[in-house]
Amino acid sequence: MSLVGFSAVATITLLLCVLTGPDRDDLDEFYTGYSSLSPMRNGLAIAGDYISAATVLGTSGVIALFGYDGVVLALSTALSLMLLMFLLAEPLRNAGRFTMGDALTRRTPGARSVRITASVVTLASLLPLMLVQLAGTGQLMGFILGFSGESMQTGCIVGVGALMIGYAAIGGMKGTALIQILKIVLLLGSGLVVAALVLHRFDWNPGALFDAAAAGSGTGDAFLASGLQFTGSASPGIDMISSHLTVVLGGACLPHITMRMYTADSARQVRRSMSWAVSGVALFVLVITVVGFGATALLGRAVVAGADPRGNTAYLLGTRAVFGAEVSTAETVLFTTVTTAIFLTVLASVAGMILACANSLAHDVFAARGREMTPRREMLLARLSAAAVGVPAILLATLVQHHSLHPLITLSFCLGASAIAPALVYSLFWRRYTRTGLLATLIGGTVSVLVLMPGTNLVSGSPVAAFPDADFNWFPLTTTGLLSIPFGFLCGWLGTVASGRARAEEQRRQYEAVEGRILAGAIRRRP
Repeated sequence: MSLVGFSAVATITLLLCVLTGPDRDDLDEFYTGYSSLSPMRNGLAIAGDYISAATVLGTSGVIALFGYDGVVLALSTALSLMLLMFLLAEPLRNAGRFTMGDALTRRTPGARSVRITASVVTLASLLPLMLVQLAGTGQLMGFILGFSGESMQTGCIVGVGALMIGYAAIGGMKGTALIQILKIVLLLGSGLVVAALVLHRFDWNPGALFDAAAAGSGTGDAFLASGLQFTGSASPGIDMISSHLTVVLGGACLPHITMRMYTADSARQVRRSMSWAVSGVALFVLVITVVGFGATALLGRAVVAGADPRGNTAYLLGTRAVFGAEVSTAETVLFTTVTTAIFLTVLASVAGMILACANSLAHDVFAARGREMTPRREMLLARLSAAAVGVPAILLATLVQHHSLHPLITLSFCLGASAIAPALVYSLFWRRYTRTGLLATLIGGTVSVLVLMPGTNLVSGSPVAAFPDADFNWFPLTTTGLLSIPFGFLCGWLGTVASGRARAEEQRRQYEAVEGRILAGAIRRRP
């Protein structure tokens, strides 16, 4: 039934992309879908883009294995989107048009070096997440359908990757938005039913669920207290702060999320869209908390860790365990719906990431070369860029599928928090911020993450690292955020100071010329 569900979802979503994709050479239609989605649908699309397979499987696994620490991680994920809603969503919508490069160059028109750097950072931050989703597809399909052959898993990665390239190239922004909406509705609907069944098993008493999970964890009260996830760290408290700071600042600043801000037609609409998005993500946080604790309470932490050391199958194990020994037809249909929703989550998440990368390449690199480019040619380049990004991602995913993928997830969030977040905050709110400061932020934040990340215990020095047999672990924390985030902000400040007072004053005047449009929500000018 799962295989039938997967086939049906792939067929329906591909048909949706064909039916809703651009039918003429119009950049606004391809990049933003004419901003035609209502606030509710746009908000559901943002929530769908934001909740990736890493959130569904990875975060629920952390909850099942580490209890309280996993709940804090899930709450940090929701808090990140709230931060985007209150601080950056409206200025982003007002400053940008199609890509992050548009928002960053609103006050410095013609800065091609900024656009190219922004495009490189976009690729660097989203490619690791794409690899995680794609590489996990083979393992997920093998777990659900019951096969373990490497060739079958590789075939699943290639097939799903080809579908995702098709979604991005054919559907554009509107087509992928409809897939995101379908995904979030299916994911939330099935998840709420499973969560209700878990609570029903414990007489609708969350306290009884938590106590049973603590007993099944084998760690007792430590399961419901802070610090279990970082017990092997040299500085558990600092490591926990660094990890959650990275998630809060980096999660919602990734380019495939920020590009959804440009699909809102007005400042009021982006506020309402973000309200729907935050509500959907907060509701899903409750769902994975209940299901994650339910997996540990019903099966035990040892069983969850035995199926996957990272707990990535906890959501499915918890769903299956709540049915009991005898599974009815309705429960079989529900489990099929859950697995189909996760499969659709993988499809939709990577399609959104490929679209963000393709849009950035086409609009920020090729179309900004200085000579006029026709809309037809730019759309063709965007579609070709989707293949140019997707094909290498598929090949790399087949190579990393047997390694721990957690370093790649962390790398993306660290880049979002250390390079993209400082650049957006400075560009949108600091009057004297110069082009040199912007380049220093993007490059300095990215380089600091790339230098520090190989030294973490996620890459080597632990049994669950990407290279468990090696040990070149020299950085004492799990994530780089505690050092790389301040360094990204510092680089921006130093670059601006080094530009000189005259350049800073010139930037201040240029910013004041567009300040009303960026901060006050004035009508956006279409170039």
